[in-house]
Amino acid sequence: MGRDAGEVAGIAPTGVICTDDIDAVLNGDVDAVVYTASGDFRPAEAEADLERCLRAGANVTSTSFYGLLHPPSCPPDLRRRVDDACAAGDSSVFVSGIDPGWALDILPLMLSGVVADISEIRAQEVFNYATYDQPEAVRDLIGFGRPLDEVPPMLLPGIPTSIWGPMLRVLADGLGLELDDIVEDVDRRPLGRTIDVEGMGVFEEGTQGAFRLEIKGVVEGAPLLVVDHVTRIDDEMAPEWPRPDHGQGVHRVVISGRPDLTVTIHGDDGDGVTAGGGNATAANRIVNAVPAVCGAPAGPLHPLDLPPVDGRGQLRRAPRE
Repeated sequence: MGRDAGEVAGIAPTGVICTDDIDAVLNGDVDAVVYTASGDFRPAEAEADLERCLRAGANVTSTSFYGLLHPPSCPPDLRRRVDDACAAGDSSVFVSGIDPGWALDILPLMLSGVVADISEIRAQEVFNYATYDQPEAVRDLIGFGRPLDEVPPMLLPGIPTSIWGPMLRVLADGLGLELDDIVEDVDRRPLGRTIDVEGMGVFEEGTQGAFRLEIKGVVEGAPLLVVDHVTRIDDEMAPEWPRPDHGQGVHRVVISGRPDLTVTIHGDDGDGVTAGGGNATAANRIVNAVPAVCGAPAGPLHPLDLPPVDGRGQLRRAPRE
């Protein structure tokens, strides 16, 4: 504590000094809190943090609370507590996805406007997670390097729907659809060779080496909206599955219609880490949303409640050093 945030993050000094005195921060003149602490491994603590901020009158933008990605379908107990906290503090909260959320809601919705006779909208992530600098999540949460007879927490039945179902519902709301059902399909493949990943160690042959996860929003018996994750720990895995056409990871929106439309996005954060660009966009969305969230009515905010989130606050008049 007491160090510059830039020093902690390994970047240039920012002038923002780190503190662990949350009360001092919240008792000050704080308009908003950008909250990105883990909600996967410490959900109760994260929810308590959220309520504390909201009751203190701080608006919150976050990537940590899956249930609030789509407030109308939020679990009732969490929704009640958040509603009460927002009312007490006259505050608002906006949660965006971390994988990254914009690729699953605003981007497919916008692109659907240039296609006719749509039979499917597919939001796809194709990534090698050897580039993802979170070893605990890669091994323990997602299951890479674990035996195939162990189902990792993220792939347990019902968990994908709890994480990505809200994003399908946001897209459905934007398109005026009502989902009849959400269906999960998971295909896991064994690693064909033992590999050593820098920063994460050895992944043994025969353990989980790739998976394809589809979460399908069903309308009138057909999977009209699909979230599709094609995830590998080794580029040689599952060659028949979709592959990135740039580096080791991309996001795509694939719309089947007239015309068939494919839009591919690859973010390069300039740090040599493939996942860095996508992570940066997820963070930038909630930072750039702060002014709109501060100006919104109290309560949990649906993504479609906000005006378009743009980068006007990020424009530079001089080249970046």
